[in-house]
Amino acid sequence: MDNEANTANTRLADLFGLTGWSKGELARLVNRQAAAMGHPQLATDTSRVRRWIDTGESPREPVPRVLAALFTERLGRVVTIEDLGFDRRRQTGRKPTGDGLPWPPERTAAVLTEFTGMDLMLNRRGLVGAGAALASGTVLSTAMYDWLHTDPALAADAPAVDDPLHAAPAAYDRYEAAPVGSQEIESLERSVEVFRAWDASRGGGLQRKAVVGQLNEVGGMLSYRHPPHLQRRLWGVAANLAVLAGWMSHDVGLEPTAQKYFVIAAHAAREGGDRPRAGEALSRAARQMVHLGRPDEALDLMKLASSGSGEDTLPRTRAMLHTIEAWAQASLGHGQAMRRTLGEAEELFVSDRDDVAQPSWMQNFDAADLHGMEALAYRTLAEHDPGAAVHAQRHAKEAIRLRGGGHERSMIFDYLSLASACFIADDPEQADTYARLALLTIGQTSSHRTWDRLREMYRLTARYADHPGIQDLRQEIETALPTKRGKGRAGSGGGEGRIPV
Repeated sequence: MDNEANTANTRLADLFGLTGWSKGELARLVNRQAAAMGHPQLATDTSRVRRWIDTGESPREPVPRVLAALFTERLGRVVTIEDLGFDRRRQTGRKPTGDGLPWPPERTAAVLTEFTGMDLMLNRRGLVGAGAALASGTVLSTAMYDWLHTDPALAADAPAVDDPLHAAPAAYDRYEAAPVGSQEIESLERSVEVFRAWDASRGGGLQRKAVVGQLNEVGGMLSYRHPPHLQRRLWGVAANLAVLAGWMSHDVGLEPTAQKYFVIAAHAAREGGDRPRAGEALSRAARQMVHLGRPDEALDLMKLASSGSGEDTLPRTRAMLHTIEAWAQASLGHGQAMRRTLGEAEELFVSDRDDVAQPSWMQNFDAADLHGMEALAYRTLAEHDPGAAVHAQRHAKEAIRLRGGGHERSMIFDYLSLASACFIADDPEQADTYARLALLTIGQTSSHRTWDRLREMYRLTARYADHPGIQDLRQEIETALPTKRGKGRAGSGGGEGRIPV
């Protein structure tokens, strides 16, 4: 029998209102979908749907999974069981946060598999996540603070069952996994490196679905209980893939989906005992917030990422975290704080003697990336303090000098930071040169973020619109830019749609 809560499920009510369904129509759809998922015996009626919404009655499985699949398809974005208000928090004694976070450790594999399964379903049907809401960075950091600062318990990673090879039911469309050994995990770890290299070179659009599919498979594997050393490595693979899925989603503008993957990555890393990895995953969510023009929320997330990473965080990782914090400070025009934070980042970076091997997920943060982030911070500050533009130019040139092959997207960002800084510094001739270098390769990536940064640079060309060379540059940018999808704002500027002439 369903649990009676006598409190309206406002989350379900809000999503139900978006669908346009009647309660009777939803009941019929539940019965039909349940039969398609192998549960022909399930029978729901209008009064039962009313109780779910009006009194907070929680239906038994598989109804929450059926509802998640129906709402996902209807709304064109991933809708999880937790999104519907069925987060099972009552069984754990945990206080609900309003965002379904953090969830109990035993739920992480199921949440991961459910979310990736829904994401893959949307991919197949050509739907997008335009209707989803991006959670506040402040809300996320508040909800996750106590959870991230407690010691992870690997014993809670998998359901406690009598049969060690028994798989708990996860989610609709889940991968039918099997227990794996060290060789299979090594192959998964190598696949992460391949995906990471592709993302750095060409952007997230072309390989995102493959990464999500791989993550879905790993979620199925995690529903089995493996020996602790293998289970920990599997959680590490899950964390790395989830960060990649989030970064690729962010790269192509699927912002709420990206945020969810970053949070899933933090959960996976923590449950695998890797708090520095959990902190780095949350720092990605902070970078996303700065890009979307919400630097104050990014700073909230960075406080959590830095404090939650733990004492084992290597100096280079802490340096990387500092550069993101500095970018957020620059976006707010806090120049003194930004300079101090970047100075600390430089000291941390040079203090790392490489006597301890860097984790695989930090391999891309080298000297070139440090200078690239410093260039971005100073270029952002230059919107408030034009004197910072000269420092942005210096760091961008050094980043370009140090960049190795396979980092084409980062090189484009360097050129755009440099061109923008030159425009701010009243040097349109140099700006024109570097902007054209960015245009040479920007069309070869699937990164929407590069187009967002190009739009920011385009805005700076307006004061030089009568300059002959810049006139041509503006026309080339207008021709090259794709139509902007969706609404929102990237960074400190950037219009929507094709830039008006």
